[in-house]
Amino acid sequence: MKINSPLEAYKYLPQTNCGECGEATCMAFASKLIDRSGKTSDCPPLVKEKKFAKKLAELDRLLAPEIRQVTIGAGEKAVNIGGDDVLYRHKLTFFNKTKMFFDVADNMEEAALVARVKQIAGYKKFYVGRNLLLDGVAIRAVSNDPVKFAAAVKKVAEVGIPMIFCSFNPAVLKAGLEVAKDKNPLLYAANKDNWKEIGELALEYKVPVVVSAFNDLDALKTLAKTFAEAGIKDIVLDPGTYPTGKGLKDTFTNFLKIRRAGIMGDTEIAYPIMALPFTAWMAGIADPVSASYWETVMASVFTIRYGDIMILHSMEPYATMPEVHLAETIYTDPRSPVAVDSKMYKVGNPTADSPVLFTTNFALTYYTVESDLSSNGIDCWLLAVNTDGIGVEAAVAGGQLTADKVKDAFDKAGFDLKTAVNHNTVITPGLAARLQGDLEDKLGASVKVGPMDSGRLPGWMEKNWPPKK
Repeated sequence: MKINSPLEAYKYLPQTNCGECGEATCMAFASKLIDRSGKTSDCPPLVKEKKFAKKLAELDRLLAPEIRQVTIGAGEKAVNIGGDDVLYRHKLTFFNKTKMFFDVADNMEEAALVARVKQIAGYKKFYVGRNLLLDGVAIRAVSNDPVKFAAAVKKVAEVGIPMIFCSFNPAVLKAGLEVAKDKNPLLYAANKDNWKEIGELALEYKVPVVVSAFNDLDALKTLAKTFAEAGIKDIVLDPGTYPTGKGLKDTFTNFLKIRRAGIMGDTEIAYPIMALPFTAWMAGIADPVSASYWETVMASVFTIRYGDIMILHSMEPYATMPEVHLAETIYTDPRSPVAVDSKMYKVGNPTADSPVLFTTNFALTYYTVESDLSSNGIDCWLLAVNTDGIGVEAAVAGGQLTADKVKDAFDKAGFDLKTAVNHNTVITPGLAARLQGDLEDKLGASVKVGPMDSGRLPGWMEKNWPPKK
């Protein structure tokens, strides 16, 4: 039985409040264990003292996620999949965002292969304060030739991103493993015909493996149980991904059944699930744009419903952008709004005569304001006030954005309006207009009320800046 409250975790801790974990109390550390921002290994007494050995082992068991977490790749770019505890995000949060691997074929020309791998590895999309990336490369053994496959693996491995080896031929997979022994690739896949040989490879090279049984959950569970009993712990499930019709409906239902069973305590099938949206290209859709569109639709469906890892094909921006954006949104932690650091930011190249504005540290608000200013060439100082990641209107209503907090933010940023700028003027968001009087009293500065929408700042600046003396 899992534990879900700090009080339950606290019973297994030393209860000395020694502070060696970096927290003031053991209860505070217990809270970090429950929300997964801390690990049991962060508590030195718990790990080092023999008298706590049984408690440590039991605590690790109780804290383990319902769905096993599996690592693919090695080093800084390694990715984790699985690790979830809930069916619905609002009950806690989803962990380990859906990982997206894009395919290459081992029979591609070397130049084309290298170019595509570099395109995948170099993909970057800035979104609300972070860069959205693609996660790895799935190498398909189209040639079924061990030598060709090994050569392709060697080229991809040079880039240093996680890999999936795709073949049902054990000899082909072994050839790839021989040239990438330390890369920890994911093997795809073991099925009813090759399970013994693939299982031996997974044990020999200590790599994660996919077990596959298309639209047969009993066979899938049997394969997973067989591998687990053989000592293979890092397993990924492939129940099959049909692109259209009744097959697609069955695929969706299978994903739901597997995840529900895993969360409800069926450890024999509590593993990450693989989706294969690139089967859209096998659905007989002649138009590449339509095939790419349908692949994106499938990726969206299985991002929302329990696909922990997927293999895709289209690298067109109209396909990749919605895929990575949706995954980022679904896996945003609802317990803590996305926020930027509370400090004074420079937009462009501000001087002592440039305007001074403030907004909240809610990332979407901050980057919207910053974008509206920078895209219109407005050099200014922009202060992000700590409102616990809440937007302007809600923060004013809830008391997270007050004149005292704005003054405190200026003080912490070391920005003195009387000496840093020549005009001693601050522009407040239009939605915070009610704070104008209090701000003037607290800051000892002139406060101008800006527009309700930051998109109107350029026009507002033309009429109201510089301020009249």
